[in-house]
Amino acid sequence: MKIQTNQTTIYIGFNDSETGIQKFDSDKYASILKNICRNYKIGFSVQKLSGGYFFDDGRYTEENGLMLRLIDVPEQTVTELAKDICVFFNQESVMVTTTPTSVVFIKDSI
Repeated sequence: MKIQTNQTTIYIGFNDSETGIQKFDSDKYASILKNICRNYKIGFSVQKLSGGYFFDDGRYTEENGLMLRLIDVPEQTVTELAKDICVFFNQESVMVTTTPTSVVFIKDSI
C-alpha cells in the first residue's frame, strides 16, 4: 500500500560555530547523531557530505557534514531535533528541507 507523507532532510555542518574548525572526525559526529535519533525513537538515514556555507555575517566556509533523512516524522519533532542538533554540534544553524513523498514497503520471500 502506498503512503503519502513528508520526507525531511536536515543538513548539519561539522565546523564549530565559534572556532570555524571541525573538532572531531566524521565518524564521531555520525555516532553522536545516531544516538540523538535513537533517543527520539525515530527511523533515519545518514549520509556524509561536503559543502559550503555562508554565515549570517557574510563569511564563507567549506566544511564536511551529515545529511539526516527522516520519513513521516511530525514537524514539531523535526524542529525539536534540529534545535538539539544545533546545541550538540555547536552550530549557528542547521538547514531543514521538507518535501512530499510516497512510501511503499515491498516484501517478498523465497
